[in-house]
Amino acid sequence: MTHKLDRNAKGVYLIAVTPFTDTGALDLASTDRMVDFYLERGATGLTILGIMGEATKLTAQESRSFVKQVLARVAGRVPVVVGASAAGFAPMRELTASVMDMGASGVMVAPAPTLRTDDQIIAYFDMVGETLGPDVPWVLQDHPVSTGVQMSTGVVLRILANAANCVMLKHEDCPGLAKLSALRAASERGDLPRPSILAGNGGGLFLPEELGRGADGAMTGFAYPEMMVDVCAAHAGGDVERAHDLFDAYLPLARYEQQAGIGLAVRKHLMVQRGAIASAMVRKPGPALSAADRADIERLVRRQERRLHALDASS
Repeated sequence: MTHKLDRNAKGVYLIAVTPFTDTGALDLASTDRMVDFYLERGATGLTILGIMGEATKLTAQESRSFVKQVLARVAGRVPVVVGASAAGFAPMRELTASVMDMGASGVMVAPAPTLRTDDQIIAYFDMVGETLGPDVPWVLQDHPVSTGVQMSTGVVLRILANAANCVMLKHEDCPGLAKLSALRAASERGDLPRPSILAGNGGGLFLPEELGRGADGAMTGFAYPEMMVDVCAAHAGGDVERAHDLFDAYLPLARYEQQAGIGLAVRKHLMVQRGAIASAMVRKPGPALSAADRADIERLVRRQERRLHALDASS
């Protein structure tokens, strides 16, 4: 059963890595293990073919094979969002049609990096809406660090107002807390239907504050997805202090994993250590960890385990 994405979406949509073998081939067996790993740790949904999923390093056939494998393993248990950003609208339309036919719940689109003015951005997303059609729910990805496109609060509001099928914002304007507050205030005033907003800042580095400003959950990645699941659950249950305490226990490792350049290699290394995937291979061009990096990670994991033990003992 396909879960069509809608404005009520909440919880944790894990940005999935794409597993490769040591030789760089797509690893579909590890893909199954990875899906199980995410779902066992409480993921509400999955997002695939994202930036940290190395989508730009996959061939078109590999992208479809990976999506098909993930959807088959998920088997309708949770929604799956597929990144559909592309250099042109023809490949965006083709990929979207293909993954929706396979059973995806919706797609995610970021602004093209060539956009410069507010009018250009708004016109672009008008064309996105036309390209995807009226039956495809989609996520607006606001990630200026990767796209180079800065979308103001007013621009995001106009895009959301213009596109009935844009049901979710992936909020990654770092830290963007004032922007998040302004977007929520606009929907509360009735300026537009309330969209789902999931926080995407790397590894959830601002997650407790974003939840406090009205985010419905998280859409990002971390080698310890249970952190985001437990933080969101505690916050939703009204235990804001515990949400912050849990977040604090994981923060040093989450921060280390968000280093520019080697962050994905850190995440994949940890996921190998946790049995989620077989190889930490990052496709070229990509980073590799040094012995000193691995020693740092081991120390951070040990310290994280001590903090979590102390937190559990005090609760």
